[in-house]
Amino acid sequence: MLLRILYNLLWVLILPAALLRLVWRARRERGYLHHVGERLGRYGDLPRQGPWIWVHAVSVGETRAAQPLVASLLARHPAHRILLTHMTPTGRQTGKDLFGGEARVLQCYLPYDVPVLVRRFLRHFRPEAGMLMETEVWPNLVRAARQEGVPLYLVNARLSPRSYRRTARFGHAAAAMYADFAGVLAQTQGDAERFRALGVPGVRVTGNLKFDMQPSADQIARGERLRRAFGDRPVLAAASTREGEEAMLLDALSRWQRLCGDRWGDRRPPALLLIPRHPQRFDAVAAMVAQTGFTVQRRSAIDDGALGQPIDADVLLGDSMGEMAMYYAAADLAFIGGSLLPLGGQNLIEACAVGTPVLIGPHTFNFAQATEDAIAAGACRRVDSAEDTMQQAAGILADPDRLARMREAAGRFAGQHRGATARTVTALVPALAGTGQAE
Repeated sequence: MLLRILYNLLWVLILPAALLRLVWRARRERGYLHHVGERLGRYGDLPRQGPWIWVHAVSVGETRAAQPLVASLLARHPAHRILLTHMTPTGRQTGKDLFGGEARVLQCYLPYDVPVLVRRFLRHFRPEAGMLMETEVWPNLVRAARQEGVPLYLVNARLSPRSYRRTARFGHAAAAMYADFAGVLAQTQGDAERFRALGVPGVRVTGNLKFDMQPSADQIARGERLRRAFGDRPVLAAASTREGEEAMLLDALSRWQRLCGDRWGDRRPPALLLIPRHPQRFDAVAAMVAQTGFTVQRRSAIDDGALGQPIDADVLLGDSMGEMAMYYAAADLAFIGGSLLPLGGQNLIEACAVGTPVLIGPHTFNFAQATEDAIAAGACRRVDSAEDTMQQAAGILADPDRLARMREAAGRFAGQHRGATARTVTALVPALAGTGQAE
């Protein structure tokens, strides 16, 4: 009780600062100034009529992971609408890219975790059930959902050892917060065991929804066209890179190309397909590439009709949203960012789903099980630095047979772990009983 009082007092103090932070972040991403009222629980212009099934996906990764779940819920509950909520403009744009043509999907922002604000949200839409994706746990929201009679699930749930240790410090308060969920559907047995160690009841293992993400045939076809534009040059994608990693990779690439020029004979050295994680950094990364002496071309400057035209630049900057499957399909090998620095890594499953093998750094605590499984399957290799990334890439790209084996292993690994969506929807049946399932 005391912790909850202190938590709410803290929100009273920081709410003005949170609003000012939107203005600050809007310097780079104007979307933070849009729909500000929704962050305060104001939804006057949005329809109330449902019935609603609510899915909360905070940003880009969670929204992509929610794609197969939302599609399955739409098919299973034809009389219902999906309320898809986010916290970031990039997450909202990703949802629009995925579901913009679906009339039964409505998007908005979730309000800040202040009791009066979250109750405004819940009472405006009155969802019949709700799902929070992965790690997005807000104490007041979870408590208010239970009090308002909304069964709320934590789905595709993950709890890293680091997060477990941090959460366990709150003892019974953490267990009480999770007890307000109608259920916790964990990605892996390890995640489930950590939730249970906190005293969380009703934990089930349903798998990782990201394995069920299906890249569109259109993106795969465009990726193949883009790959042909590089000619006989091998293509290394550096995907979802974070601040600090691009400089490390570019420096290592420069040294790699100088050292292994003879390896490629008359061919030009490999091309780098560089895709920063955050769009507000696209311009800065483009300038960084140019400053290193590499030639750079931007995806945004290429019309879709010209994707197959020859690309002579050393680096192609992937400065677009919603095209990750295309980028992976255009690459022979991918490095997954967020892993050279202690940031927890990013999702490697998307690359494997299109048959592109991966390299990944030492810091993968956010995707520990998927990474270890991919390594064991032969679809992924661990690297310990930017230099090691380039050295291992050089060896793999210069060995067609080895690359082919890794490609086969990547596709096999992705296929073997599918099925989380069906298990998740089945687990949600009690909360949605009688809501018009299309059995």
